[in-house]
Amino acid sequence: MLRDFPLFPPQASTYAGREDALFFFLVAVAAFFASLIFFLVVVFAVRYRRRASDERTRAIREPLALEMAWTLIPFGLTVIMFVWGARLFFFASRPPPAAIEIAAVGKQWMWKFQHPEGPREIDELHVPVGRPVTLTMTSEDVIHSFFVPAFRIKRDVVPGRYITAWFEATRPGTYHLFCSQYCGTAHASMIGRVVVMDPVDYERWLRGGAAPTVSPAAAGEAIFQRLGCGACHRADNTGRGPSLVGLYGRPVRLQDGRTVTADEGYIRESVLEPAAKIVAGYPPIMPTFKGLISEEGLLQIIAYLKSQKREERPTAQR
Repeated sequence: MLRDFPLFPPQASTYAGREDALFFFLVAVAAFFASLIFFLVVVFAVRYRRRASDERTRAIREPLALEMAWTLIPFGLTVIMFVWGARLFFFASRPPPAAIEIAAVGKQWMWKFQHPEGPREIDELHVPVGRPVTLTMTSEDVIHSFFVPAFRIKRDVVPGRYITAWFEATRPGTYHLFCSQYCGTAHASMIGRVVVMDPVDYERWLRGGAAPTVSPAAAGEAIFQRLGCGACHRADNTGRGPSLVGLYGRPVRLQDGRTVTADEGYIRESVLEPAAKIVAGYPPIMPTFKGLISEEGLLQIIAYLKSQKREERPTAQR
């Protein structure tokens, strides 16, 4: 509809049309009531103006129907806005299970990406059209904000936390990528682009790198072995620490009686601050690896642990 309007970005994702519909509804409601109020102010100022210095207005009793109307109509509109906005929020907060998982790290002043097949990019992100993409994002230094106007996606990227965002591009092309949070002197130069490609061209691009690439899971396994993690976290659960096979997404019982889920944040905290949450039945002997591993390395270790699926043994038949 507004494709040729220069100040309005194109709709290039499944989320963009939904957000624009809510935006236009809010603008229409605001414009209608602003116009109505302005019109009534002028009408009342003319009709009920004081015509003589001794004029006194008579008491006006509003009918009950009018009182109910200007109470229930705004209430109904706000309920519609709330429900519509909540549905849109839940849609944007729940990535599809089959989405492509890409790791993203913000750093003064660049965006770094790594695909699950291994290719890395800086300030450029290649994605296929018609397939959902999930970004697991964090920052190495200060707060950044991942903003693609054409996708209507904007997520603040905070140091020490993992932020998840997803989108599904609907139109091939090249779209602007910005950092929309002031992050230092070169903030204005922290720009990039998202290249949306046909799925066949995307697969060709993944295989077209001149140098061999290592997947995040394989790189995470190398870091895992280099830091000696396997000496304590043995797969057969005989080490001084718990086995990490099948850990991701599983509930973990702590010494203080709490139960937490082993998600990205838990794994990151366990590597950098191992004494923060002690697993029940194990002594607090793990050293910290803060300063020995980068944010990219942490994401690679997480990818490796995600790949370690627990083998399900078939039950014996009687």
